[in-house]
Amino acid sequence: MKQILLFLFTGYIALTGCQSSPVATAGTTENNASLPGLFERKGELAKAVEWERTKLKVDELKQKIASDPNNLKPRLQIATIYITEARITGEHPYYYPAINKILDDALVIDPNNYEANILKASVKMSQHKFTEALALAEKAKSINSNEAYVYGILVDANVELGNYEEAVKASDKMQELKPSLESYSRASYLREIFGDNNGAIEAMKLASQAGLPGSEPQCWSMKTLGELYLQAGQLDKAENEYRKIIAVRPSYAFATAGLAKIEEKKKNYDKALQLLQEAAAIMPEYSFYEQMGDIYTLKGDTKLAEENYAKVKVMLEEDEASGHLVDLELAKLYVKMNKLDLAKKHAMNEYAVRPNNIDVNKELAWIAYKEKDIPKSKELIKVAKRTGSKDVELEMRAAVINKS
Repeated sequence: MKQILLFLFTGYIALTGCQSSPVATAGTTENNASLPGLFERKGELAKAVEWERTKLKVDELKQKIASDPNNLKPRLQIATIYITEARITGEHPYYYPAINKILDDALVIDPNNYEANILKASVKMSQHKFTEALALAEKAKSINSNEAYVYGILVDANVELGNYEEAVKASDKMQELKPSLESYSRASYLREIFGDNNGAIEAMKLASQAGLPGSEPQCWSMKTLGELYLQAGQLDKAENEYRKIIAVRPSYAFATAGLAKIEEKKKNYDKALQLLQEAAAIMPEYSFYEQMGDIYTLKGDTKLAEENYAKVKVMLEEDEASGHLVDLELAKLYVKMNKLDLAKKHAMNEYAVRPNNIDVNKELAWIAYKEKDIPKSKELIKVAKRTGSKDVELEMRAAVINKS
């Protein structure tokens, strides 16, 4: 089951529309030694109209900081811009530590600044540090309980920690305060978790309709709607969503990868691989290589499957080195590589932090099943099934385990 993709403060970030195309980049631009610079875009992404405006805006904000170091507003604006750059470029190992530095400096100036705390919570969520994110969100809520966005972080953190009833309460409050793309998307995710897939689709439709036309968040919501259609076996509707995204943003890599999933479902493996290679050329996203590995496995090409899984391992370890917790992702990968000892080690790392999370229990149940510990696998899969989720992989694994 996918992790909720976080949406941050987007007032200024309207400039990052769907016309841009994320690419792997190298190098940074430094205008102020005390602040991390933008990660220099290359290729098609550097040609996007908003890139020049982004650089000019960051330079302007840095000048404001230089003239008034205690002014928090420009620091927080830069942090928000960098969060969006991380989303678009996929350069998380650079941007998340950079954003944390900016926010840590801001919190030294004012430890009780609402926006600094909530932005910090958002980054901790993106780094999978869910307990820290929850604590920061609770602190932000104590500062200002009337802002909708804090309840979004409370939804996300409680979902990842397995506190699903608390997540529902936070989602209800968020929608009460501000019906929006962000609130509808979280309602959709919770409906999916509780097995209401039709309700999840309807809520995600509302999310995409509420988004700024052509914006990155709207593209994400349309992509997620496509995934929900894919889960429901409605391939034509899924393809329609992905193609609508590509029509406004030809290089939106996740939409291209979505088309690859459709081709994989149709067993058009070579076409799926071609699409995934196109997506990977646009953006350094580990899941594209993992999907390629899965397809090569289906094709019976063990060597190429292993090569792609090895690339995934390197990318995840790079994220880990930058402070991103990736134990669940590594556990899933090692299961595919048939390295069950390593898979179990990483899954147990997750279990120690969030024993009630259904995804963690699903993975541990499958590991136990592969280790022929059937009683344990049945115990764990029962926990994973407790919300009534109709996730396809969960349903398949539960059927296999419960027949054993």
